[in-house]
Amino acid sequence: MQAKDVLTDGFGRIEDLVRRAIEGADEAALTRRLDPDANTLAWLAWHIAREQDGQVAPLAGTEQVWTSRGWSQRFALPFDDSAIGYGHTSDEVAQVVAPAELLLGYLADATAASLAYVERLADDDLDVVVDESWDPAVTLGVRLVSILGDAFEHAGQAAYLRGVLDRTAR
Repeated sequence: MQAKDVLTDGFGRIEDLVRRAIEGADEAALTRRLDPDANTLAWLAWHIAREQDGQVAPLAGTEQVWTSRGWSQRFALPFDDSAIGYGHTSDEVAQVVAPAELLLGYLADATAASLAYVERLADDDLDVVVDESWDPAVTLGVRLVSILGDAFEHAGQAAYLRGVLDRTAR
């Protein structure tokens, strides 16, 4: 097995995890908060796709699908196109309102772009330094694992949130 096979498996799992967390959820469920400052399902799904798209596209040397495929216009969020959700305030989290189908469509497109990039990689590419501002410097392999780690963390939060919402709706 090559390293890119492991990365392909990782990126491939994110979409399924998020799909299970938000599929079939209505707007009320997608925007409900467990407390006044908690993340919503809609924000979590959007952020997972944005952070993947926003970080992988520059590595791949491509434009983000957020802008190149018209997702920014379809979502019509009140943020700059460069926003990926990092550092969002509670009020900004609340502004992410979108149906599950739109969220999943964007995630599928961002995932496809990530998988296309990973497919081009050779094992030696993962040792290339992509960020020298850290000590030690960050390699491509470390950056891709970091992107996956953040996505898995937020997908777990979405799964937990959906479970709580489903149990409290009974």
